Amino acid sequence: MAANRLRTALTMLGIVIGIASVVLMLALGDTMQRFVKKEMEALGTNMVYVFPGGDRTEAQRMRSGAAPSLTLLDAQALDRLPSLAGAAPALQGSFKLAAGNETSGSLVHGVTPAMFKIRNWKVEQGSMFTDDDVRAAARMVVIGQKVADQFFYRQDPLGRYLRIENVAFQVIGVLQGEGRQIDGGDLSEMVLVPITAARAYMVRGPFPDNVHYIAAQGKSEGVLADAVEDMKETLRDRHRIKLDDPDDFRLQNMASFAATGAKITTGIAALLGVIGGISLVVGGIGIMNIMLVSVTERTREIGIRMAIGAKPRDILLQFLVEAVVICLAGAAVGIAIAATGAAVITKLAEFDVKVGLSAVIVACAFATAVGVFFGFYPARRASRLLPVDCLRHE
Repeated sequence: MAANRLRTALTMLGIVIGIASVVLMLALGDTMQRFVKKEMEALGTNMVYVFPGGDRTEAQRMRSGAAPSLTLLDAQALDRLPSLAGAAPALQGSFKLAAGNETSGSLVHGVTPAMFKIRNWKVEQGSMFTDDDVRAAARMVVIGQKVADQFFYRQDPLGRYLRIENVAFQVIGVLQGEGRQIDGGDLSEMVLVPITAARAYMVRGPFPDNVHYIAAQGKSEGVLADAVEDMKETLRDRHRIKLDDPDDFRLQNMASFAATGAKITTGIAALLGVIGGISLVVGGIGIMNIMLVSVTERTREIGIRMAIGAKPRDILLQFLVEAVVICLAGAAVGIAIAATGAAVITKLAEFDVKVGLSAVIVACAFATAVGVFFGFYPARRASRLLPVDCLRHE
């Protein structure tokens, strides 16, 4: 290798590119899986959301006399189910917000204190509203950090007033954290008011007990399927839906979303690994070609070694080790390049890409396997040469 530096470097180039591709692809795949898992955990993998609607037509609903939508009483009935940790109703709508000279449109949620527990919302400053505030339809609001920064210019928002549709609501708390929610909004952009206040001042309609959705939390992911069946049975009974009629509601099970997301990211990670593996195989073919050339060039050397006592297995081991060393050296350079690429992506794209130990171990194992596989034929060919023919070779 030292005697033919340029040829060795060119031989390693295919392995370097292949290993760098494999490691970087595995790191990207792992990053995607961690990102999806984090997002799903933020939404809650043991959560079930109930929305009005379904496969029933308006005519079917009128004939059956079922409830026109989800109601507060539906939420209370679900909250009493032993398979659920809790259930909470919610109203939502886009409304005009104002404070001082700042105005903006935003999605406002009318919720109960139980929703904070179910969806794991935590208050960083101040406090959340209570059941007494809900009963009194108190004009209180809990906002996300971005909303606080936008309307109060990073000053303390507690005790100040935020006007929603020209109705003044006192800010009593600021939510902790950020992240996407089931409705597509960001936790730091949330605006939360008591559900009764939302009904009284914003979301008006002919059915005062109707809600836009119900969020329910299973006691554990393992029994979530049973909880879903209990919820369906309870709602069908309350809405007086006949046995053969379709539901007038729909359930979204976040655990199924999480499982689907995991399958998709695993498939993408495997595909990226295969793409990198193809590059590595191409590099291995290059090693085989160079090793065959090397055997031809060193035929006389092989004959001299055999003449002074080297056995065929010694010759086989010599060339096999050489192929493996070339692959491992290329792997080391490839891993360094992949780590540098991951650092650059993390810095420029603000996407945390990490080269994990498992990716390094896989790359080294792959490099060793390529060296053995593609180096075996040239090494075997060298070990089968006859000493007399080798010494006559010019």
